[in-house]
Amino acid sequence: MLIQVCVYFYCKCLWRCMKFVVRKLTGRCELQRICYNNKPGAGRTMKIESSLKDSKSKLLQTSISVHPDAIEKTVDDIMELKKINPDINPQLGISLQACLLQIVGYRNLIAEVEKLRREPYDSDNPQHEEMLLKLWKFLKPDTPLEARISKQWCEIGFQGDDPKTDFRGMGLLGLYNLEYFAEWDVVTAQQVLSDSLHPKYSKFSKAEWEKKRLDKAIGYSFAIVGINITDLAYNLLVSGALKTHFYNVAPEAPTLSHFQQTFCYLMHEFHKFWIEEDPMDIMEFNRVREKFRKRILKQLQNPNMALCPHFAASEGLINM
Repeated sequence: MLIQVCVYFYCKCLWRCMKFVVRKLTGRCELQRICYNNKPGAGRTMKIESSLKDSKSKLLQTSISVHPDAIEKTVDDIMELKKINPDINPQLGISLQACLLQIVGYRNLIAEVEKLRREPYDSDNPQHEEMLLKLWKFLKPDTPLEARISKQWCEIGFQGDDPKTDFRGMGLLGLYNLEYFAEWDVVTAQQVLSDSLHPKYSKFSKAEWEKKRLDKAIGYSFAIVGINITDLAYNLLVSGALKTHFYNVAPEAPTLSHFQQTFCYLMHEFHKFWIEEDPMDIMEFNRVREKFRKRILKQLQNPNMALCPHFAASEGLINM
């Protein structure tokens, strides 16, 4: 234990000495070197975030958690602290501001998503009820819902007569994501729903199914899986794994729409992955989900990675 502590302090002191020497040799502080030597995106923003966190300056440490409205002043304060002339180094201020918008925006997005996750579905709330009925309308436009409490909900993958009981785990967040998918990428959502009910006739992998035993084709509950994938997206966000994606696709602060678009992508990709895995029965769901999670995590370890959507809801995302 004592050896580990000694090594830690030795490395920390050595690291600070090296920073001091490099600054003297280059005439640039660490923030300058990061901004000038890295292109915009996750690689640059994550290095800036790490540098600010590890700084011995209180100003730099707290800069990653300021209010968005205070970012411009914070950048000015950092420039002053580092004795950097903004007239001589105008690009540094612009780059730092862009990075801080992403960093602060990501933290605020977690708070926004967490608030939705903690809010329970309330059948006495007209807005909640309206959103739920819109979900049915977008997924089953040619089939009227006969009653609010109805076995028809099972047709889109809920477990019982009243969907509100299925939202307990993810709260309103699950409904927000499902409704967004159904409304903004209606064609894909309806296709995924159809395939989940009739996997033998999936249009996504017709050639693959011809090579398989069709009697093995296993479907799944669309809405329940959507809530489960919401849980996956939520955990990727909270763990910081989605920083790579969001810092590459959001030029400034990532928003709830970015998160919902990511959910749409995950739903689409999980559906294809489920078909490729060809599970023996629905009891293999957890195994398939875990394998899918590991695949996404591996992709996100690449600092240049941006999850590449193939649907209308995410046409605005930029693949850096």
